[in-house]
Amino acid sequence: MIILIPAYEPDHRLVGLLRDIRTADPAQQVVVVDDGSGPAHDAMFLGAATLGADVLRHAPNRGKGYALRRGFAHIEATYPGHAVVCADCDGQHTLPDIQRVADALTDHPDAIVLGTRAFAGDVPARSRFGNSVTRVLFGAATGTRLHDTQTGLRGYGPALLPWLHTVPGDRFEYELSALLEATRLGIPHLEVPIDTVYLEGNRSSHFRPLADSARVYAPLLRFAASSLAAFAVDAGVLFTVAALTDRIVLSVVVARVASATVNFATNRRLVFRSSRGWWSSARRYFTLVAVILAANAALMHLLVTVAGLPILAGKVLTEAALFTLSYKAQRRFVFAGRRTAGEISASIATENADAGRREDCERAAAAV
Repeated sequence: MIILIPAYEPDHRLVGLLRDIRTADPAQQVVVVDDGSGPAHDAMFLGAATLGADVLRHAPNRGKGYALRRGFAHIEATYPGHAVVCADCDGQHTLPDIQRVADALTDHPDAIVLGTRAFAGDVPARSRFGNSVTRVLFGAATGTRLHDTQTGLRGYGPALLPWLHTVPGDRFEYELSALLEATRLGIPHLEVPIDTVYLEGNRSSHFRPLADSARVYAPLLRFAASSLAAFAVDAGVLFTVAALTDRIVLSVVVARVASATVNFATNRRLVFRSSRGWWSSARRYFTLVAVILAANAALMHLLVTVAGLPILAGKVLTEAALFTLSYKAQRRFVFAGRRTAGEISASIATENADAGRREDCERAAAAV
């Protein structure tokens, strides 16, 4: 197992953590990535190297996501077959907590192991608020409940390293993107309780709670836009058929069939970016459409025919009630394929090999 520590402008706590690691296990390998900290912090990285850390340095500052990806690539090439535990350099992650995550990773090598803080006691308001907002939005966007979406203490098995190279984002959004992609791909997660440690009000943190947390909104907003377009098609057909036939249930069925194809195509390509086969996704999607359609027709009948609400009010209330249910079902069961870490690694290796063959062909063609 390799401990990976991305570091930007670290202080004495980085050296203190490395000293603790070296005292506990002199053979433990640590990789430290200097994310463009500058000459003022040379002494800290020299101290890290003196304590046996494998120190990688680059300039200028590129962000935590970039530093993590560089570390993953180095570990995969230099220490093949090793799992990785990522820890922060600011004193928030203690050696016992790092060991807890490492032990859990040994038992669950195909899972992402998250060191989860309880946020109890004297926690800075911005950290408590930022994590609470992101946790709620993450749950709404993915249907997966995590207690700590912003933890930097994470463990990854060796089969996940090729996938981690492909996760987008150079800054703090990288870790959120990794969790989002993991839920889409069906990569399991395991939460391990750790201590909540904030030193000096967490003043050393470079995390921007609002700006960096906002990136998790994107999937939900894309889904909302897709649903709004489908709603426009649905409503237009509904009002037209209802005016012609005065039959609510028939109007609902015709309208839903008309809008379903548009919604399916948009969600598959733009919202969930599904890698599942077209026919498999379509079969699951239209099964879900049938279930949602039945619920839609029943609610519309109750609200409009029985309760006497105007058709527009009934339509808005019905769609609002079914929005979250539809999103979660599509993300979990329609467009997300559950794959093991080994399958993901093999898929990425195949894609890389195909890309290499295409480059070879292009060079050969250019030579001719």
